[in-house]
Amino acid sequence: MATRLKDTDVVVIGLGAAGGVAVLPLAQAGLDVIGLEAGGAMTRRDFAPDEIRNNVRGWPMLASHKTNDEAPTFRATASQPAIRGGHPMMNAIGGTSLHYWAQHWRLNPWDFKVVSETTRRYGASRLPKGSTVEDWPFGYEELEPYYEKIEYELGVSGVAGNLNGRKDPRGNIFEGPRRKDYPMPPLRWTAFHERMADAARTLGWHPFPGPAAINSRSYQNRSGCMYHGFCNTGGCHVDAKNSTAVTTIPRAQATGRFTSVTGATVTQINVDAQGRASGVTYLRNNEEFFQPAKVVLLSTFAYENVRLLLLSTSKAFPRGLSNNHGQVGRHYFSHHQGAPVTALFPFKVGAWYGLPAQGVAIDDWADDNFDHGGHDFIGGANLWAMSDRRPIAAAGMNTFGRARSWGSEWKAFIKENADRAHSSYIQKTTLPYEENYLDLDPVEKDPLGRPVIRITGEYKDNERRIAAFSQDRMEEWYRAAGAIAVTRGPVGGPMTASTHAYGGTRMGDNAETNVVNRWGLSHEVPNLGILGGSVMGTSGARNPTHTVQALAWRTADYVVRAWKTLT
Repeated sequence: MATRLKDTDVVVIGLGAAGGVAVLPLAQAGLDVIGLEAGGAMTRRDFAPDEIRNNVRGWPMLASHKTNDEAPTFRATASQPAIRGGHPMMNAIGGTSLHYWAQHWRLNPWDFKVVSETTRRYGASRLPKGSTVEDWPFGYEELEPYYEKIEYELGVSGVAGNLNGRKDPRGNIFEGPRRKDYPMPPLRWTAFHERMADAARTLGWHPFPGPAAINSRSYQNRSGCMYHGFCNTGGCHVDAKNSTAVTTIPRAQATGRFTSVTGATVTQINVDAQGRASGVTYLRNNEEFFQPAKVVLLSTFAYENVRLLLLSTSKAFPRGLSNNHGQVGRHYFSHHQGAPVTALFPFKVGAWYGLPAQGVAIDDWADDNFDHGGHDFIGGANLWAMSDRRPIAAAGMNTFGRARSWGSEWKAFIKENADRAHSSYIQKTTLPYEENYLDLDPVEKDPLGRPVIRITGEYKDNERRIAAFSQDRMEEWYRAAGAIAVTRGPVGGPMTASTHAYGGTRMGDNAETNVVNRWGLSHEVPNLGILGGSVMGTSGARNPTHTVQALAWRTADYVVRAWKTLT
């Protein structure tokens, strides 16, 4: 029998990028908050700048066995068998915000109104067949204050391109209007970034430095970035990367209203006789506990959000919590992060070390920033040329058909060209489709005997066409900068576990097609909130973290304001 603990106002499941943000406004409002985290707490000593440890052996996975034990299975279609894959997430105080790249983008206004804007500009027939995409229940302007809040609470470096409607070519002129500039200037550019920016301008494009949740100078008594080059799949040993572990979580703890419990594996969200959330059951050191709470916030990442809801069955919710309309697991999609482009230059690029959030961006081909009238797709891509290379990774570089991939010929090519190649990062719009979804795997289990999540999905024609189009633009950019050879990766394939996972508990006003309402609270369980990319209905050409965190603060803010009606 589970040990019943003292009641609390709010219990937050997962203290990563989303849950780690939500605890601060809740605690500052005077609510008593318990945060349950399956992993432990880490310090600077855990963040060694070591390519073998971080990138080859997979430090985040070594640090969090639970995620590997619960890794989703995946298959392209429902007619295929699912296979076990890896998991790019981790369990720890701060979660994946410890080791992520820290690119910190806002969505564009178009991303909130894909259906209505596409219909207005091109007609309803341009919406991809089979897509279940809906407009968000609110627009960019409603989330903008929360974007700003996150940028200042965590610390984001960048330069505004649209300040109160005034365009500034030093920044992204395509972004939605913002009320305030970033709290810090952008991360510095290298000579290669300058070269790429100049090449973009010759093409008539608009280059700018991307936003990063990394200090470009001292901020909140934490160091500025050292540009040492090991925070790709690694933490920051000087606390310049602004994870929730060094920003919002410590400030929540300082209020005296927030307590974190580490090593806690939540197995059930419990409900009372009226079908309202009553608390959560979790395991810690092989003991079972029940934490009662007036409000439950689920923030365990998209796959685990869906999994825990489906596992939390009861008389009121026999198909899983908040799933009486059968929407949990639906409208799933993940960013098409494949389709890379790599270029070889006749000169040294100088891209050793640095970090993935340090680079030059092009948004001319993102979202609906260009006329799609002559194209057979909607959406687009952000083109990103970053500074990020380490020795072991460089040894695996493409030989561009100019040398064998082994032996003395290969060694000579690597020695000559290791600093003459560059690979792009292209972030592409991805939409949800009826055939892409999450459910419980009927075969694969975790060590507790519970089913893992199964991903069923593949990239559709719209996304493959975006990929091919963006590869054309990236090659054009590289050639303009002097590239002498270019290779491309494939544009299709199944959806595997991704750090950019969306949907499964989508947000919307219609309870028939969505799991949570416009505030991130369940349509079926009014005192259950869900945080993370699982509530997002579109991705844009953007990394999700900034939007995830803005939504988390917004949900927590609403819980505070509506406390009496929720409880």
